[in-house]
Amino acid sequence: MSRATPDFDPASVDVEGFLRDVRALRAEVDASVSEEDLKHLRRIERWGRTATVIGLATSWVMPNPLSAVGLCLGRSTRWLLMHHVGHRGYDRVPGAPAERTSKGFAKGRRRFIDWLDWILPDAWVYEHNVLHHSHTGEDADPDLLERNAEGTLRDPSRPLALRYLQLALLAITWRASYYSPETLASLRRKHRPNGPLTRDEWREVLLSGYAPYIAWNFVLLPALFLPLGMWAAFSVLCNSLMAEVLTNFHTFLVVGPNHTGEDLYRFDSSPQGRGERYLAQVIGSANYRTGGDLNDYLHLWLNYQIEHHVFPDLSMLQYQRVQPKVRALCEKYGIPYVQESVWTRARKMVDIIVGKSSMRRIARLGSASSAEGSIPEVA
Repeated sequence: MSRATPDFDPASVDVEGFLRDVRALRAEVDASVSEEDLKHLRRIERWGRTATVIGLATSWVMPNPLSAVGLCLGRSTRWLLMHHVGHRGYDRVPGAPAERTSKGFAKGRRRFIDWLDWILPDAWVYEHNVLHHSHTGEDADPDLLERNAEGTLRDPSRPLALRYLQLALLAITWRASYYSPETLASLRRKHRPNGPLTRDEWREVLLSGYAPYIAWNFVLLPALFLPLGMWAAFSVLCNSLMAEVLTNFHTFLVVGPNHTGEDLYRFDSSPQGRGERYLAQVIGSANYRTGGDLNDYLHLWLNYQIEHHVFPDLSMLQYQRVQPKVRALCEKYGIPYVQESVWTRARKMVDIIVGKSSMRRIARLGSASSAEGSIPEVA
């Protein structure tokens, strides 16, 4: 697999040529959008529903790994759908219903149908689609793990074993313990100075984020099985709790390493123009093994992170088609294209978070940039 090399000089890249080729590739991709993209989405949705049905159908018997894994995959699938539909990946697909576009998915009451998670959909869209994608690897990126771990997990004065333990606890709780309040804080900071959540904002997290998720998954769902007896309801509760731990670990495993590792870059200044922005997205991101619906499903399609940060609004099917072409472009212009197994990337992420290694830093990408102003993606 390819990886970044110490002698890579970003200023040596023909940014204008890279920009032209990226635009040409985008035009090619846009021309290939068809109803096949929607059919593919429906197939992946069915996989998630099937996993949920298997989990529910077996969960009342006893606490068991089959039920927990089934429920986990169902919840992770809804995360996958929020990511790609929320990024406008199906807005231009012929025949896509409103509820499978960014304007309809998880909006209003459909939140309880499409994506009932700890996280408020609007808060996630702003924190992830706008801030993270507009400032990938910069200090303004809310998902810059190396920066976020400074003073805590990267603190060398704290025992390493304690740092590993804290990271493990984060990995199995992160959607509730970190991401839900952080996404809402990012959304609210649009209207006030930076700072911790206020009391009213914490109340919003608790009532609008935590309460619906807890009520459904850990109260109402087990209660539905009470006609089968207390043991059945208890078993469903146990399996739902195990599924929650697995869902957190699964999503953390495929989300966290995307932009974290000693071979990826942080940026001390914003890219100057579209060409530099595309370059920054590539050298600040990493792919996992790609290809095949089952492999990509288990990675929640986050194994195409480089392509996703170059083209945030493509369908899952289009990422499979465009990946080898983006890689070829990077090879043409001498741009590092980092792709390794998710386990290797996870190890590198852990080393960064606990302070055993550090990311590469670039003060400025270079003077060879597009004359156009950099325009961030806005969801």
